[in-house]
Amino acid sequence: MSLLGLLAGCGDSGTTIVDPGLQYSSEWSWKLPPNFPVPVVPDENPMSESKFQLGRTLFYDIRLSGNGTYACASCHLQSLAFTDGLVLSEGATGQNTARNAPSIANTVYHPTLTWIGPGSHSLEQQMQTPLFAENPVEMGVNDSNRGTVLQRFRDDPDYVTWFAEVFYDESDPINFTNIIKAISTFQRGVLTGNSKFERYQRGEVVLSASEERGRLLFNGETAECFHCHGSFNFNDQVTYLGVRTVDILFHNTGLYNVGDTTQGLYPEGNQGLYESTGRPQDMGAFRAPSLYNVELTAPYMHDGSVATLEEALDNYAAGGRHIVSGPNAGDGRNNPYKSDLITLINLSEQDKADIVAFLKTLTDYDLISNPRYADPFQ
Repeated sequence: MSLLGLLAGCGDSGTTIVDPGLQYSSEWSWKLPPNFPVPVVPDENPMSESKFQLGRTLFYDIRLSGNGTYACASCHLQSLAFTDGLVLSEGATGQNTARNAPSIANTVYHPTLTWIGPGSHSLEQQMQTPLFAENPVEMGVNDSNRGTVLQRFRDDPDYVTWFAEVFYDESDPINFTNIIKAISTFQRGVLTGNSKFERYQRGEVVLSASEERGRLLFNGETAECFHCHGSFNFNDQVTYLGVRTVDILFHNTGLYNVGDTTQGLYPEGNQGLYESTGRPQDMGAFRAPSLYNVELTAPYMHDGSVATLEEALDNYAAGGRHIVSGPNAGDGRNNPYKSDLITLINLSEQDKADIVAFLKTLTDYDLISNPRYADPFQ
């Protein structure tokens, strides 16, 4: 079956999203979760249904990697809310990434991308790192194989036709700029926000007693989770159409304090915003991720060093993590650059169980089962 044929029957309810006789459409209609604002889209890369579907197919196509064995989806599995369940991801050549793979869901609302990327303000910018980076290698595209990678798509008649229709004003549309534009369009269209919690807010379901207690703790003055996870996207960096100000916030959560020095050191090579700015106060500062689907996205933290939600909550309740042995030994509770928001929290075991129960209400099962986001090659 051709690539175009693969796309028949991949709509939200299993119906055809692209008419077989009209395979290409410049139209786009946001299907936003209720009460979600309209996203911002760069003028140079407008949304279209055809570009979204082209990007989806490229996202899952292993031919995009240098050695033809690896896809963007290799680190972003739909079944795990577009993470990969690994401490650190493995690239096309077997090298591990420096940080845990974040979800791509709702990235259209992120003003910065990656854990520490203050200079990466668009998906188009961000994608150049996994595609072309050499240390570590992720997709493994480089100067010696760029032509080979592009030729794989130029040799596929479906891709030739598809690119020509989507990028109709270009004489040679199969290039990395357009590949990045198409995949960025797909990523912008991957939305999550139909969890039990949303249905509760709409009055469709009720929370259990434990979930309700967890909700009150999460949003109350005891746990105060809402400071970093209080937006509609359950994080504290959001942008959307019409927003007046966008806060670009990064946080040191006391995860490390290697050697218990006054420098508040994090492990070498993974020192947060400090790697970009060189400012001591930025040591260990990372972006707060969205908590949507957090039940599915273990392990946690920027380096995947926290295995469970319960362990993550214990660290926060203690005011930081104390590592008693090994190369990263040190008391993160005493990190001099730890955020003022990370303090000792008096939580009972029942309190912790209730907060975890609430966090699990943020799982959006539509996201992980929606054929619109699924692998078209399956």
